[in-house]
Amino acid sequence: MYKCAIILAAGEGKRMNSDTPKVLHKVCGKEMINHVIDNIRSCNIEDVNVVIGKGAEKVRKGTKSRNISYSVQEDQLGTGHAVMCAEEFLKGKSGSVAIFVGDGPLITESTVGNLVNFHEEGEYSATILTSIMEEPAKYGRIIRNANGEVEKIVEFKDCTPAEVKVQEINSGMYCFDIQNLLNTLSKLNNNNNQGEYYLTDVIEILKKEGKKVGAIDVPVEEITAVNSKVELATAEIIMRERINKKHMENGAIIIDPKSTYIDWNVKIGRDTVIYPGNVLQGDTVIKDGCTLYPNNRIDNSVIESNVTVQNSVVLDSNIGENTTVGPFAYIRPDSNIGKNARIGDFVEIKKSTIGDGTKVSHLTYIGDAEVGTDCNFGCGTVIVNYDGKHKNKTVIGNKVFIGCNSNLVSPVVLEDDTYIGAGSTITHKVPKGSLAIARAKQVNKENWVYDKYNKR
Repeated sequence: MYKCAIILAAGEGKRMNSDTPKVLHKVCGKEMINHVIDNIRSCNIEDVNVVIGKGAEKVRKGTKSRNISYSVQEDQLGTGHAVMCAEEFLKGKSGSVAIFVGDGPLITESTVGNLVNFHEEGEYSATILTSIMEEPAKYGRIIRNANGEVEKIVEFKDCTPAEVKVQEINSGMYCFDIQNLLNTLSKLNNNNNQGEYYLTDVIEILKKEGKKVGAIDVPVEEITAVNSKVELATAEIIMRERINKKHMENGAIIIDPKSTYIDWNVKIGRDTVIYPGNVLQGDTVIKDGCTLYPNNRIDNSVIESNVTVQNSVVLDSNIGENTTVGPFAYIRPDSNIGKNARIGDFVEIKKSTIGDGTKVSHLTYIGDAEVGTDCNFGCGTVIVNYDGKHKNKTVIGNKVFIGCNSNLVSPVVLEDDTYIGAGSTITHKVPKGSLAIARAKQVNKENWVYDKYNKR
């Protein structure tokens, strides 16, 4: 049977107190609405339409990679009106349409699939996602008859005192038979306390027409919408717990999940140990057997097997097997660190390749450089890659030894097996196997201090 989906994302989200449309706020590194879209797509529902309104262009931009269509709700006149705005999307279609909210990122792939399957297998005209809450607050109430069948949904502001006590609430997410939904939308009115067109009224209309309405109960956390920065933080906690649990089930060791922050798309291998305070972002891949000591930030990077990273930042880079990084290293974008290498404390690497077995142990800057294998950088080495207008490249061969406090002024080449004397400033090519010393000759002026200050 044909399936499609509509996502309601036209609300202004005033309580978010933000210039960013509500549905574009991120939970664990991904926009809320894109969580919803991706879970829908994971259930083989390809035809997805998003109803946009406030901040429409920003929402288009934030979802453009998802290959979806859009409907526009110029005036926010209720959820029923929002679906009316998507009638063109539904016309000519038959089958099922699932309706979700763009600010409900905690809905799971499993629940999306169960909702549609339950709806179609039961041959319902409409199916509602519901949940039981001890304190339902301002959610709409599910009103059932004596036989336990759904009769209607009543919005909180329209509830009678008896209806307010009902604990089964409406999630605002549904599945409908497309033709039944289209036939009913024209019958909606705004004769209510809000003066809005409620999508919930469709349920009562269908029941009065003798149509079959079902409901499926899910955990309340899945249907919780985000309407404020406080609720956004709560959603982040729930999503983070899910993500961390998944990685632990797949073989990672997370010492303290509550203080470990892993984005939705990160991949982690078996037996990798992650200490508290780690922030793993973007499309990062951490392979088997790594150790991430506390307080690293790793973003869009690949960390090969058996790497140790300690209190460091790695951005858009690759780290080879058995390499150690940190503490307090800064690996900037477009850097590639080889196998069995050492990037030590207070070392900064920028847009450079570091060969296998090379050691950069401390207090060193390497920028725009190509470094070979088995090299050694002494403490305080600086590659001087910027001349005030342009970045220039330095090429360093294999088995090069660079003494402490050396400056390599780019562009410059150090060929294989060369030595650089400590304190040198190198501005010209150093041939293979050579020792380069570029510093003033030491001169000792005896008794100079005594003469100057008459201290003899």
